[in-house]
Amino acid sequence: MSLHNLTDTSYFDLNNEINIPVNGQIPLQKDQEALQAFLDKNVGPNLVKFDSLKDRFDYLISHNYYEKDFISQYDFSFIEKLYAYLKEQGFHFKSFMAAYKFYAQYALKTNDNDSYLETFLDRVAVNALYFADGDENLAMNLADEIIHQRYQPATPSFLNAGRENRGEFVSCFLIQTTDDMNTIGRTINSALQLSRIGGGVGINLSNLRAAGDPIKHIEGAASGVVPVMKLLEDSFSYSNQLGQRQGAGVVYLSVFHPDIISFLGAKKENADEKIRLKTLSLGVTVPDKFYELIKADADMYLFSPYDVEREYGQPFSYVDITKEYDNMVANDNIKKTKIKARDLETEISKLQQESGYPYIINIDTANRVNPIDGTIVMSNLCSEILQVQTPSTVDNEQHYIKLGKDISCNLGSTNINNMMNASDFGHSIETMVRALTYVTDHSNIDVVPSIQKGNHESHSIGLGAMGLHSFFAKHHMHYGSPESIEFTSTYFMLLNYWSLVASNKIAKERGKTFDNFDKSKYADGSYFDKYFAKSFAPTSDKVKALFADDMIPTKEDWEALKESVMKYGLYHQNRLAVAPNGSISYINDTTASLHPIINRIEERQESKIGKIYYPAPYLSNDTMPYYTSAYDMDMRKVIDIYAAAQEHIDQGMALTLFMRSTIPAGLYEWKEGRTDKMTTRDLNILRNYAHKKGVKSIYYIRTFTDDQQEVGSNQCESCVI
Repeated sequence: MSLHNLTDTSYFDLNNEINIPVNGQIPLQKDQEALQAFLDKNVGPNLVKFDSLKDRFDYLISHNYYEKDFISQYDFSFIEKLYAYLKEQGFHFKSFMAAYKFYAQYALKTNDNDSYLETFLDRVAVNALYFADGDENLAMNLADEIIHQRYQPATPSFLNAGRENRGEFVSCFLIQTTDDMNTIGRTINSALQLSRIGGGVGINLSNLRAAGDPIKHIEGAASGVVPVMKLLEDSFSYSNQLGQRQGAGVVYLSVFHPDIISFLGAKKENADEKIRLKTLSLGVTVPDKFYELIKADADMYLFSPYDVEREYGQPFSYVDITKEYDNMVANDNIKKTKIKARDLETEISKLQQESGYPYIINIDTANRVNPIDGTIVMSNLCSEILQVQTPSTVDNEQHYIKLGKDISCNLGSTNINNMMNASDFGHSIETMVRALTYVTDHSNIDVVPSIQKGNHESHSIGLGAMGLHSFFAKHHMHYGSPESIEFTSTYFMLLNYWSLVASNKIAKERGKTFDNFDKSKYADGSYFDKYFAKSFAPTSDKVKALFADDMIPTKEDWEALKESVMKYGLYHQNRLAVAPNGSISYINDTTASLHPIINRIEERQESKIGKIYYPAPYLSNDTMPYYTSAYDMDMRKVIDIYAAAQEHIDQGMALTLFMRSTIPAGLYEWKEGRTDKMTTRDLNILRNYAHKKGVKSIYYIRTFTDDQQEVGSNQCESCVI
C-alpha cells in the first residue's frame, strides 16, 4: 500500500461524525477515533522504516533528501542522545486535524510522494539540529521548546530546515519603488525573483507619480499606478515556484495619493477587465491627518507625488503629511485634487465589504512609537511587519547608484498555553530568539541587493504568539473581558522584556549591534520610559494566579536591562510581530494568532478530500460558554485585546475584523433604530476606534454573508500555512 493507493480512509468518515450531534452532545470522541485510525491506516503503513537511526540519516543524505553539512557538525552520539530525549517526552497529536495537516503539508516524503520519510519527532529533531548550527546545548534546548510546542518556527523555516531541495527560510519580503522607470523595472524584476524563491511580497507604490503627472515636462503623459499594479499581478502569476503555489503580493498606496480612487477601483468585481486585479492584494497607508479630516467632515486634498518630491527633496512616502498638510495645501507648486474625506472613507468601506480589502496601515501610529531611526512607509502581505526602509536609486543599466534598505521577514511563534506552563519563561524566549537569529544570519537574498542589505544591517526577527482564545476558554475568561485584556498586556510585556534580554545578551556576546543602534531610542534609554511610568504587572487575583511571582520583572529589573542595553546594545533592530498563523496552529492544537475562533467545530474544505472538522482546543461543556464566535462578537473587544498586545510589540499584528452581513441585535449600540445590515458606517466606526486605541494595522475584513459564505478569505500562505 502507498499514499497513492489508500484502501481504508475511514478516518475521514469518523472525523465527519463530529458534526452530527448525539443526544444533543458533540461526539468529540469521534475526533480521537479518527486520529487513531489515521495513524494506524495512513501513517503507519506508509512510513519508511530503517534498521537504525544511523541507517536513516545515511540513507536520507545519500539520496539527497537531507543536507549533509548540518549533520556533520555533530558527533552522531549526540544526535542519538537528542532522539532519545525526544522519544522520552511522549509527544502525540491531540486531534485528527493536527496529524493530518502535519503529514499532508510538513512531513518529508519520498520523491514520488508515495511514502513518508519523517514523523513529527524527526521534523523537530532536524529543526533543532539545523538552527542550533552545531551548538549541542542550543540544539537540546530548541528540541525541548518545539517538542513541547512552546515554540513553533514559521512554515518556511519549519518545513525547509535540513532539506537538500528546499526554499528559503524567510516568510515574506517588503520592497519599494521610487518615481522613475529604471526603479519600476528593477521592482518588477525583484518581485519576480522574490516570488520565485518563496514568500509573499509587499510593494510600496506611493512614490510613483499619479496619472496625468508630467514626464519630461509633457503634461498628462504619466499613466499612474494601476498599470504598474497589473504588471506586478502578472509577474506574481508567472513566478509561482514551478507551480507549487500561486505567487502572492500586496501593493500599498498612500490615502493622499491622487490615484487612490482608481487604486481601490481596480479590485472591484465590476471593474473593467483591463484594470481589474484578481489576485493582487491592496493596502492603504493612512496618516493621522485623514482621521482628523474625517472627524471634521472636511474636504481633503490629494497631492501629486511628483511635485511633492521636487518641493521636499525626498520621495512622497517619506514626507510627514500630517505635519506638512497645511503647507502642502498652501503651496502652489504642488498640484492637488480636492475630494470629501468621508467620501473616500466610504469607498474604502465599500471595497472592504465586497472583497475584504484594503488592509489599513495607520502609518503615523507606527512611526510615532517606532524606536528606530528612520521611517516606516509600508507593511507586508499580512500587515504585521513594520520596519524602517530607505529608498534606492537605479541607473539606466539597472545598477544601483544608491542602494537602499528593504526588508525580509524571519518569523516564529510562541504557543501561549504551553508557554504559561514553561518552567523558565526567559530561557524559552532566549532559545527561540537564538533560533530566529540563525535564520537572519544565514539569509542571503542576493538577487535583490536592497533586501540583502536590509537583512545584514538590521538582523530583524518577528517572534509572535498563537492560542490566545483557547487559553482564555481553558481558564474561563471571556474574550475581551477586563481580565483577558490584563492577561494579554502582561503576557506581551514578558515577551518584550525577555526578547530584549536575549537580544542584548547576543549583542554582548558578539560585540555587535544592529546598524544605527546609536541613533535609536534604545541607545538613549528613552524607549524604557513607559515601563517606569506604569506597571504592566497583573492586578486582578485571577490573572495574578496565572503568572508566577518570579516571572514578572520589577522596576529594578527594567532599570538593569536599560543600563545593559545602553551599554552593550541590541543585536536585532526588530524583535516582535504577530502573524496570522493559520494551519500551523492546527499542528499546535491551538487557536490561530490572537483571534477569537469562528466556530466551536470548525469546518475546513480540503482539496481532493472534502470537509474536515476541527473542534476548538479544550472544547468541553465546561469551556463552551467561553467560545463565542468572532462573527457574534463586538469587534471592539478584539481591537481592545490587540491594543493591549500592541503596547509591547515593536512591529505590528495581523488584526482581522469579523463581521456578519446581518448584524446580531444588541451587538453595536449605534445600530439601534437603524438597519440590522452591515453598512459602511459600521466599518468606518471600527477603523476609527482601532486608530484611537493605537492599533497599527488592520488586515482583512472577513464578512459572513446571509447565504453562509465568507468574503475576504486569507491568502497569505507564507504566514498562514
